[in-house]
Amino acid sequence: MSLELDHLVVASRTLEEGAAWLEARLGVAPAGGGRHALMGTHNRLLSLGPEAYLEIIAIDPQASAPGRPRWYSLDDPAMRARIEKAPGLAHWVVRTDDIARDHAVLGERAGEILEVTRGDLRWRIGVPSDGSLPDGGAFPTLIEWPGGRHPAPTLPDAGCRLDWLAIRSPRAEAIESTLGTLGFVKPPGLRFARDAGTGLSAVLRGPLGMVILPELAPE
Repeated sequence: MSLELDHLVVASRTLEEGAAWLEARLGVAPAGGGRHALMGTHNRLLSLGPEAYLEIIAIDPQASAPGRPRWYSLDDPAMRARIEKAPGLAHWVVRTDDIARDHAVLGERAGEILEVTRGDLRWRIGVPSDGSLPDGGAFPTLIEWPGGRHPAPTLPDAGCRLDWLAIRSPRAEAIESTLGTLGFVKPPGLRFARDAGTGLSAVLRGPLGMVILPELAPE
């Protein structure tokens, strides 16, 4: 059993706004990405090395409304109010080699396992039926890449890397413990911090040096 950091999620009002926000901070424009027909969203990606990436995601204005709430709380009025102010780091996703096995342990917390495709990529991901972020975004979403095809190795490497990731939550210890039972391999720079609020922040290293990637604006 093992879980590893797969990618970070930046939520944005529009994809163009999110891409510009990221480029202004890092000096690098995100590349790749595409549309998610199942969820009515689209994204752009930035390599964080051969096994991880950063995703900017937004509602796709050209897509039909999905028959269910969109993932990452993008339909939630509180989330929409926050991304109206500015994009921000909203969530993190961990890669598993067997999402069904981990789902059996986590139950509803892991969400419904959905089969998703984008172009020639396919993956299985846990999404709560109401589209919410587990533990307000502090508990990661689980993803499995059947067949081993992953987007990170195909992205241009602009020299950006994750130095550290801080996850704040009133349930920080419990989240860390649960992930430990699933075999989560914690990167050296990842920290769980008990706090009255919930949020994520990260430091990335890129062409402009060390850059703080802030969490979403307060509600």
